[in-house]
Amino acid sequence: MQTNTSYTSLVAVGDSFTEGMSDRLPDGTYRGWADLLAARMAARTPGFRYANLAVRGKLIAQIAAEQVPVAVALEPDVITLVGGLNDTLRPKCDMGRVRGLLEEAVEQLAPACKQLVLMRSPGRQGPVMERFRPRMEELFTCVDDLASRHGALVVDLYGAPSLGDPRLWDVDRLHLTGEGHRRVAEAVWQTLGYEAEDAEWRTPVPATAPPGWGTRRVADARFARQYLLPWIGRRLTGRSSGDGRTGAHFSAELGKAFWVTPADHTDPGPVTDWRRVGP
Repeated sequence: MQTNTSYTSLVAVGDSFTEGMSDRLPDGTYRGWADLLAARMAARTPGFRYANLAVRGKLIAQIAAEQVPVAVALEPDVITLVGGLNDTLRPKCDMGRVRGLLEEAVEQLAPACKQLVLMRSPGRQGPVMERFRPRMEELFTCVDDLASRHGALVVDLYGAPSLGDPRLWDVDRLHLTGEGHRRVAEAVWQTLGYEAEDAEWRTPVPATAPPGWGTRRVADARFARQYLLPWIGRRLTGRSSGDGRTGAHFSAELGKAFWVTPADHTDPGPVTDWRRVGP
């Protein structure tokens, strides 16, 4: 049963996970869990507004400086914040600083909305996950503590068996597929108090025969060439995949965010397109 009918707006803050990588649409753009969640909320709420401020590659310091004040100014009903995971993947990571910046962000966002949503991010099963697991779990402990102190909801994606399955991750091994994002949207939807549309989102996909040795080696080589080496190159040169980018609903020209709302506000059914509201 839907218990929260008063949520009329959503602002999403974060990095590539919230931007929607790698839930690709036919035109090459990304959709992702936040867009899916917004569409579902809008279908039930006339006049619903949405703004996604997330930008790929952003560290928690950048999210706190560039996105958090913008989200606060919009005064939405719901704000989702997912950040800090990019920091944990850096060779040199000051977890004390990460925790402090995350706390500052939560302290600003929580009083600016009716409901703040935080997450324990998913992780792809494999050696990379094991290497960075201690930092991730330290981050998630901080998330849990902040949520309890500031009345935020926590979506536990890290503990969901389905989202650790490599088959729900893109070939870059860093971002979820469309099916992965669909499950995340369902998890947030339920955490906000809406009636479950997929009660089994945590359930792993059916088992299939693992790829052969040769197939795995080809995939490893492709991953290294197309994703790992460029990632290392950006780290060595101080660049980021998010350099020069802004959130989907932020106007660099105007220096401010804008809302989008369902294109056909007279249709109470599924949202198929959005239109910009305001300048």
